[in-house]
Amino acid sequence: MRIIKIGTRSSRLALWQAQFVATELKKFFPALEVELVKVHTTGDKILDAPLAKIGGKGLFTKELEVQMAAGAIDLAVHSLKDVPTELPEGFKIAAITRRAQPFDAFVSNKFSSFDALEKNSVVGTSSLRRAAQILSLRPDLKIKNLRGNVETRLKKLDAGEFDAIILAAAGLERLGHAERIGELLTEIIPAAGQGALAIETRADDEKILSFVKVLNDEETFAAAQVEREFLKEVGGSCQIPVGVFAKIDGGQMNVKAIIASTDGRKVVRCQVSGGSENVRGLGKKIATQLLDGGGRKILERIYQSVDE
Repeated sequence: MRIIKIGTRSSRLALWQAQFVATELKKFFPALEVELVKVHTTGDKILDAPLAKIGGKGLFTKELEVQMAAGAIDLAVHSLKDVPTELPEGFKIAAITRRAQPFDAFVSNKFSSFDALEKNSVVGTSSLRRAAQILSLRPDLKIKNLRGNVETRLKKLDAGEFDAIILAAAGLERLGHAERIGELLTEIIPAAGQGALAIETRADDEKILSFVKVLNDEETFAAAQVEREFLKEVGGSCQIPVGVFAKIDGGQMNVKAIIASTDGRKVVRCQVSGGSENVRGLGKKIATQLLDGGGRKILERIYQSVDE
């Protein structure tokens, strides 16, 4: 096999991520030819509504999976945070690259930091997770929906539509916009998998699997396993404000997670640790503690309001 076709969304960030994987593959297999194939996803086409209202994370992966099933591409590169916890039958996450910056970034042309925001400042984000945690810290702020690729969001900020916007720091750094980061919001718990790239393949494509496995980072994969297990247990989707972050430190897997009401008024937090050699069940453990500690009631209210 001499040519591998990598499917990718057409945004500049998605193309950067796909090219990064292509470059890494060629380091291990210099004779390999890699072709990027642009695929337009539903999530990229509908930009006037929050993800929670139009179908969630699968909107960024479905068309790529269709192309893989048809043999038009051999693998797809995703931001791991955009990948649903359950993949369609016949597909698998074959590798997860080493995690970049996992936290969200505060970006503003008017204010130097999140704490410096004035009362009633307008903050842009398309994420319920971010919005809920922002409001839990600063209920005096106004949240306004912000969709589009990184460049589009920055342009809207520069046009004066927002006083500040919140973006994933990893995306800004990858696109050369690190200087726009006012501060890292380490108090806001990230999305599961934030900062890492997932390589999705057909589950039975042994040849492709043999190539991409060299790109897997074991520590990131283990942390992602915990985070995605947590997300699955709480019914994680774009419709609920939850965050989770796992990291190996000194042989221990440390995990912190949050479930919040959409207005940020009710917040349940939890932190657990376990041996890094066997992390199975750790995500379920912290999910159970959060749900039993008040998170279940928060989620029930959210789902009830969605149904209404």
